[in-house]
Amino acid sequence: MANFVGRQAELATLERELGKVAAGVGRERPGRCLMLRGRRRVGKSRLVERFAERSGVPFLFYAATGASPEADLQRLARDADASTLPLASLLAGARPASWDAAFDVLAATLPHDRTSVVVLDELPYLMDADGAFEGVLQRAWDRVLETKPVLLVLIGSDLSMMEALNSYGRPFHQRGREMVLGPLNPAEVGRMLGLDAASAFDATLVTGGLPLICTEWTHGAGLWDFLEEALSDPVSALLVSAERSLAAEFPKELQARAVLSAIGSGERTFSNIARAAGGLSGASLQRSLTALTDKRMVAAELPLSTRPSKDRRYRVADPYLRFWLKLLGPALPEIERGRGDLTLTRIRENWTSWRGRAVEPLVREALARLLPDASLPAAPAIGGYWTRTNDVEIDIVAADRAPIAKKLLFVGSVKWLENSPFDRHDLAALHRHRAALTPDPVPVVAVSRSGTDCGALDASYGPAELLEAWGGV
Repeated sequence: MANFVGRQAELATLERELGKVAAGVGRERPGRCLMLRGRRRVGKSRLVERFAERSGVPFLFYAATGASPEADLQRLARDADASTLPLASLLAGARPASWDAAFDVLAATLPHDRTSVVVLDELPYLMDADGAFEGVLQRAWDRVLETKPVLLVLIGSDLSMMEALNSYGRPFHQRGREMVLGPLNPAEVGRMLGLDAASAFDATLVTGGLPLICTEWTHGAGLWDFLEEALSDPVSALLVSAERSLAAEFPKELQARAVLSAIGSGERTFSNIARAAGGLSGASLQRSLTALTDKRMVAAELPLSTRPSKDRRYRVADPYLRFWLKLLGPALPEIERGRGDLTLTRIRENWTSWRGRAVEPLVREALARLLPDASLPAAPAIGGYWTRTNDVEIDIVAADRAPIAKKLLFVGSVKWLENSPFDRHDLAALHRHRAALTPDPVPVVAVSRSGTDCGALDASYGPAELLEAWGGV
């Protein structure tokens, strides 16, 4: 069950949906549909497969490949033959030539007096630009599938396409319940790997909370032990997961991948990204950035303040992908020739500065989950603040709304160093930057890996306190 650390709530959700199907046996429309989306490699397929296996009901697990419509239909027949549906041989032998026909035969294989589960994995591979498949799915659901006591689970990694599936005006609108599966959070990573709070954050930044990578981490091992072992294996999940995800996301969009690499290397502004990506034109870069943000691979952020700003900054949204693009991807040739030791040395040299910025989104998410507490109010919006020249940068800004706030609630600084606490010099810098942001004496907050060594703070948080946002280790 190591692979399912932290997945009990999701399994319970799936079991509740199946229970509702069971409760409807004998009714006119007992079927239910669940649309599960999440980034690649977060364990969606394994979660649903585990649920189906332990449910004890007949199930079919089908995974589209996107090779061609004919190949996908042939795959359905093969997957049906390997399923536990009692009449699966009907679908396996029918060899349907269209999805309309396939769904009709599928409905005939489903029991009418007991529950069953049908899983369509990698659904975006089947969704065409004109929405034809969505129309076929909608007709099949309304006409035959919903009349059977079946839980239909639709899985997809293309977040924007899966969201569109249930959007207003689309054929399948409001026919299923949406469910999002994220990576393991820092507390789950800590529990799975046997790490203390500070080390759990480090592990999350490196693995992204992806279960496949976490399973390669020896329980209780430190970060550098894990990296040394992973970098000595050219096919370790740490090294190959990003490449496989990128190949699946961008089979033809080399320009978008170049833009992603530029952002991953540390470029954050529009003009710098354009130069690093090979001198792209503004229109070309904007198209790529739009595609990347739609896929939730890149986050586009504005400074949070009471004044409007156009100084948008970009960052890679997934911690693992950010780590890979900056520190692993460029080093793959030397790793493949057996010199992972050179890569490890380079990671050690860059680790402190890279981690200091990479941890900030996790800190903001933790505070958003934790508050309110005894020191600070709830914060509807938590972001950062910067000026175009970077002479003022504030790691944490909390406000009543974003990106243009009516009221600022508090400001804070993140100091995430091994042996250096947040001290009076850091506090003085925070006060100076607060004065540049607002004349109001809003509360000041310190977030430090190594504690604080100053007074006059309104609140302070360390790794253990932040981890409580997800239940702690």
